[in-house]
Amino acid sequence: MATVAPRTLSGFMELLPDEQRKFERMKEILRDTYASYGFTPLDTPLIESAEVLLAKGGGETEKQIYRFSKGDNDLALRFDLTVPLAKYVAAHYASLSFPFRRYQIGKVYRGERAQRGRFREFYQADIDVIGDGKLDIMNEAEIPAIIYDTFTRLGVKRFQIRVNNRKLLTGFYAMNGMSERAGEIMRTVDKLDKIGPEAVRQSLINDVKMLPCKAENVMDFMAVKGTNAEVLASLERYRGMDATFDEGLDELGTVVKYLSDFGVPEENFAVDLTIARGLDYYTGTVYETVMLDHPEIGSVCSGGRYDNLAEYYTDRKLPGVGISIGLTRFFFILSEQGLLSEEAGGAACDALVLPMTEDFGAAIAAAAELRKAGLRVQLYTEKKKFKAKMSYADRLGVPYVVFLGEDEIAEGLLSVKDMRTGEQRKLSAVEAAALIRSDAARRALCRVIAE
Repeated sequence: MATVAPRTLSGFMELLPDEQRKFERMKEILRDTYASYGFTPLDTPLIESAEVLLAKGGGETEKQIYRFSKGDNDLALRFDLTVPLAKYVAAHYASLSFPFRRYQIGKVYRGERAQRGRFREFYQADIDVIGDGKLDIMNEAEIPAIIYDTFTRLGVKRFQIRVNNRKLLTGFYAMNGMSERAGEIMRTVDKLDKIGPEAVRQSLINDVKMLPCKAENVMDFMAVKGTNAEVLASLERYRGMDATFDEGLDELGTVVKYLSDFGVPEENFAVDLTIARGLDYYTGTVYETVMLDHPEIGSVCSGGRYDNLAEYYTDRKLPGVGISIGLTRFFFILSEQGLLSEEAGGAACDALVLPMTEDFGAAIAAAAELRKAGLRVQLYTEKKKFKAKMSYADRLGVPYVVFLGEDEIAEGLLSVKDMRTGEQRKLSAVEAAALIRSDAARRALCRVIAE
C-alpha cells in the first residue's frame, strides 16, 4: 500500500511539544487575567449557519469564509469571535445578566492568502462587555487597564496602548465638510507610519481630490502630539464647533483621567488621533497596542466601542466594548524573533518516576502519592537501559527524577534527583512533594516573554 506523505496545509500552524506548552502558558495567563476582572468564559460553535455568520458580512468577508453544505444545510466556519458573540447574546438575552462580560479564546478561519505570520486557522483571544440599552463610559476606561495587566503578566515591558475616540474624527470631518469622504481620508491617513506625512498630504490632494487647504487641516489635526494632557488641551480649540466632536472629547478625557486610577502608567498609553479602526464598526473609544521595540510587528491588540452588537439578530440595542488579540500571529512573531522565554513552556511533568525493580507496585504508589500532592507526575515503565531512561528524562526537560530501587523501598524513602544541578538525596514522599511543589510554584511565575 502506498504511503501518503504527511504534510500540514499552508496557513495552518502545528507546534512541537515545547512550543505548544509555551503557547498553552500564554493562553493560561490570558484566561487568568480576564477572569480576575470578572469575565466569564464562553465557547461558541466553530460551525454556524452561513446565514447567521454572513448577516453582517458580505464583500471581503464572504470571499474569505470557509463555506460548505451538509445535506440541506448551508454552513460556514466562524471567521471571528464577535459575530458568534452577537448571535449568542441575542439568542440568550433573557438568561444573561447585563452588563454581560465574557472572554473567549478560540480558533477562527479565514480563507485568505497565507503569508508569513498570517494564518488561515488561528486563535483569537477576545474580551467584551455588553450592555442592555446603555453602557457606561467607565467600561471603555477599564479595557486599557486590562490590556496593560495582560501584557505585563506576559512579560512585555515596553508597550504602548494608543487610544482615540471615533466621535472626535466624525465631528472633525463634519465641521470641515468632509463627512462623505471620511472613509477615503482615514484609509489614506492610516498610511502615515508607512509613507510619511508629505506623501499622505499629496495622496489626499491627488487621490482623494481634497483642496490643499482641507488636506492641510487634516494633517494639522493628525499631527497633534505631546503628553496626554497636552493633546487634550490642544483639542479644546475645536470645542463648540460640533456636538459629536465635543461628546468624543469628553469621553476621551474621561478615559484618560481614569486610566491612572486603574494603575496604568502614562508611559504605557497615549492619545493618538491617527487611530480609527474599522470605520463602519466602532463608534466611540478605539484602541491599538504596539510593542515599542518591535514596531514592525504592528498592532498586537486592538478593539473599541460599538453601539449595537446584535442589530442583525434582535431589535434590542446592545452596545459594547471589547478588544481582540490575534494570538497565533502574536505567538509566531515572538517565537520567530526569539522573544519567548526558554522556561515559559516548562516541562510536560514536574517529576518522572523511574522504577528500578521488576515489581512496579511501589513506583505506582509513589507516583499516585505525588499526584495527590498536586504534582504532574509521569511513571516510566519501558524496559530500557538506565542510560536510555535518563536520556528520555533529559529530552523531556523534567526538573526532577524519582528513583525507587530495593534500598528506597526498604527504607520507605524516595531518591530525588534535581536534573539541573545533579544533586540527589533521599526524602520521604511528603518531603519530596514539598520540594518539587515549591520548585513548580517558582517556575509557574516565569514570564512568557524573555527578559
